[in-house]
Amino acid sequence: MKFKTIYFPILLLMLSFVACKSPEARKPVTHNSGSFIKESVKRNKKLIAEEEQQIKAIIEKDTVNNYISSSDGFWYYYNQQNFKSSVTPQFGDQVIFEYDISTLEGNPIYTQQEIGLREYYIDQEQLFTGLRQGLKLMKEGETVTFFFPSYNAFGYYGDNDRIGRNIPIKSTVTLKTITLAENNKENKN
Repeated sequence: MKFKTIYFPILLLMLSFVACKSPEARKPVTHNSGSFIKESVKRNKKLIAEEEQQIKAIIEKDTVNNYISSSDGFWYYYNQQNFKSSVTPQFGDQVIFEYDISTLEGNPIYTQQEIGLREYYIDQEQLFTGLRQGLKLMKEGETVTFFFPSYNAFGYYGDNDRIGRNIPIKSTVTLKTITLAENNKENKN
């Protein structure tokens, strides 16, 4: 009996050491080389170049309009220009405008009637990048046609309705009124 009581706990202790294994370090599941980002940058540069080439081809064919290249990466021309005013909307100003969206070839995606008259406070509400920057170039009563590459329009995701991913667009915008914000009224005087 003495034999069992003395050696049994020792035997259990030895078995527990043999059964337990020391923890091993896990190897990383993936190895990030940055190649995905490099490939993505390469694809985006190629896409931008193709879209800009499409727009430049349209501009070259159009002998009627005088196109202007904006510093924000889009092109535009004036359908109707206001030479009497020098006031363009600034941060916080309210503008009322209407616009349409079409393919570069002019096929309608959204008509002015569908969109309706829009009220927008400059840089204080959501609006796609190109239109937000384009409105800042306009004066009251002007109508301008813009050509936006997809990165200035609805980008990679589109509008989740009629505009797909990476689609450059054409938009004709009429700026009806500009109501200056209080702090901008003081600056104009």
